[in-house]
Amino acid sequence: MNRFAFKLSSYTLKTFSGFSKANIKISGTHNIPDGSVIFTANHFTRIETIFLPYHIHNITKKEVWSLAAAELFEVPVLQGFLNNLGAVSTKDPHRDDLILKTLLSGDVQWIIFPEGMMVKNKKLIKKDQFSLTDEGVVRRPHTGAAIVALRCEFYRERLRRMKDMGEPEFERLVQTFEIKNIDQVLTRETHIVPVNITYYPASPKENILSKIAQIVMKEPSKRVMDELMTEGSMLFTNVDINIRFGEPINIKEYLNDSYIESMLTVKRKIKFDDDISSKQITRQFSITIMEKYMTAVYAMTTLNYDHVLACILKHFPYRKDGINIYEFKCKVYFAICWLVSNQTCCVSDAFLKNQIHLLTDDRFKRFADFFTIAQNTNVIEIKEGKIFKDQTKFITKSDFHTIRIENPILVMANELEPIKEVENFLKKVAQKSRDEIIDLVKDCIIEKIEKDFSLDYDDHYIEEESKERRIGRPLFLKHENPIAGILLIHGYMAAPEEMKAFAHYLYEKSFTVYVPRLKGHGTAPEDLAKTKYEQWIESVEEAFVILRHSCKKIIVGGFSTGAGLALELSTRLDDIEAVFAVAPPMRLQDLGSYFVPAIDTWNAMIKKIHLDTIAKEFIENHPENPHINYVRNPIAGIRQLEKLMEHLESKLKTIDKPTLVVQSRKDPVVNPKGTIKLFDRLGSDIKEYYIFDYDGHGILIGEGVKRVYKAIENFIKQWV
Repeated sequence: MNRFAFKLSSYTLKTFSGFSKANIKISGTHNIPDGSVIFTANHFTRIETIFLPYHIHNITKKEVWSLAAAELFEVPVLQGFLNNLGAVSTKDPHRDDLILKTLLSGDVQWIIFPEGMMVKNKKLIKKDQFSLTDEGVVRRPHTGAAIVALRCEFYRERLRRMKDMGEPEFERLVQTFEIKNIDQVLTRETHIVPVNITYYPASPKENILSKIAQIVMKEPSKRVMDELMTEGSMLFTNVDINIRFGEPINIKEYLNDSYIESMLTVKRKIKFDDDISSKQITRQFSITIMEKYMTAVYAMTTLNYDHVLACILKHFPYRKDGINIYEFKCKVYFAICWLVSNQTCCVSDAFLKNQIHLLTDDRFKRFADFFTIAQNTNVIEIKEGKIFKDQTKFITKSDFHTIRIENPILVMANELEPIKEVENFLKKVAQKSRDEIIDLVKDCIIEKIEKDFSLDYDDHYIEEESKERRIGRPLFLKHENPIAGILLIHGYMAAPEEMKAFAHYLYEKSFTVYVPRLKGHGTAPEDLAKTKYEQWIESVEEAFVILRHSCKKIIVGGFSTGAGLALELSTRLDDIEAVFAVAPPMRLQDLGSYFVPAIDTWNAMIKKIHLDTIAKEFIENHPENPHINYVRNPIAGIRQLEKLMEHLESKLKTIDKPTLVVQSRKDPVVNPKGTIKLFDRLGSDIKEYYIFDYDGHGILIGEGVKRVYKAIENFIKQWV
């Protein structure tokens, strides 16, 4: 292998990777030991033969060679590039000797794909063991990586024994294997490192490669289009590629056999591969090792939305009248929450974020994209809010070379089969009744909210500044047979306690009421300083789903920032009867807020030159209700409030629910003129504006509140 050519090819690949839009995340690099290493990886696309060696080389700084399908070397353009990059044909007659010599020295690391082929259908399990179907023939994964590793470690140990014994066989072996640094060989060991590569999304899409092929080839075959659409998507669209390295398998322990022990110390010249008995023993060990690395490879599959959605769809019981879409979404939400909390499998980073969007507006299009693929491939049909699936799509065999185009949903589901615990769990979730999953999701969210608050409170508690825990705890007042559910949202720097009196008033009028804690509130200003407005939105959405699972009708309302969040929610969700906004912010009248962009810029500049101590991060606050509100106002928090208002302003015209706006005439914080402007921009045909002659901002607490309460109650009762 020409080392200059190897480095040049790596540089070329690095340059090319700059054009790729794939998002590559690498985990578990600490599992890669020094010494002789074989990486065993799953194989879904041809590009793995190229990009995996490149990334391993970047980690280990060693040359990385790999076995590649012989057919690739039949393409003249690819042949030279693959040779220079360290790829060796599986049909190369010198393959085994080359692997042994380079592996023993430890200067070169190897990648071997134990499946021996691209597993396009990701079907690997048959009768509870790893099996692959190739051209109609069922076979086990290759044990070649295990055999090579055993051979390497055998000769390493034999070299040690022969050297200690002072036998001439030592010198012969050194010459045979062309060893230049014997100490390096004798002080290392041989390991197999399992590697998993997971793609999301993994469905084929039109891309520049497939479009060029259609122009140049006029009528490319389905197989060609499958490969170009699949592999082109990996390179030229925003696909997440997770590469995980598992714990290394130490090969030395597999030499602990009496017969192999005798072969290690025999003085005469022997050839390990020609001995019949050693072949049988090696064969047994290699199968055990193969099972071990195959299990490890697939146990590291990075679970993503496609896996969960496809598996739940597959196992969802047949219903003649169709599957309710919201019920399906609830099962997906609950499954993801369990997978994250269970912590026994690898999950997508996206799973670690709040998943409430799955039950509200699907703003990241997790369901929309999946349903589009499923509909386009005739796996499902959606009519009148229900899913009608063709179960035969999960049991009928598809052509191996075109399945990724013809039935990608089945490919997604197949990938979970080796992770039996996960597949069994998803199957149980899919088969739960609607009422059961509705209750489970509600309980799951309530438990999450309580846990989040406890963690935030404990992490940020400040002696003599943080309020009592009860001030920030969410409030849920539930009637057995409520008129409707009321979602009440508190204001900026406040807590659920701010809405407590009004919540109890509404509860006494036979409403179920939920008052959420907005993220960053009810703890300490430092918590609010690192919270984004999108997280406030998620807090509101969680509360909304709890009410949705408790009541038939829901009214949403809030105070100040909470009013803005109530309006924002009503721009996205249909199942809201009406919305009320008390002192909704459009312009802030407290002067400090106008300096926020300048202060933010100043802080950023100061931190860049490591003068954090003089950065102004908080301004003093003099709240009307100091027993509830923070007394320090984080600059970053005000900036998030402004972002929320900017986000909401353009969406006001989309609000079509009956809307009530309530304002104090002499509000010292929220400018009444701005509130009128907000009211005028509302798109609702039915909207009312009430103004009270108070000179404070917090008109839901203190004297005279019953007038405000009654006005809002009368508005609510019109719509329930």
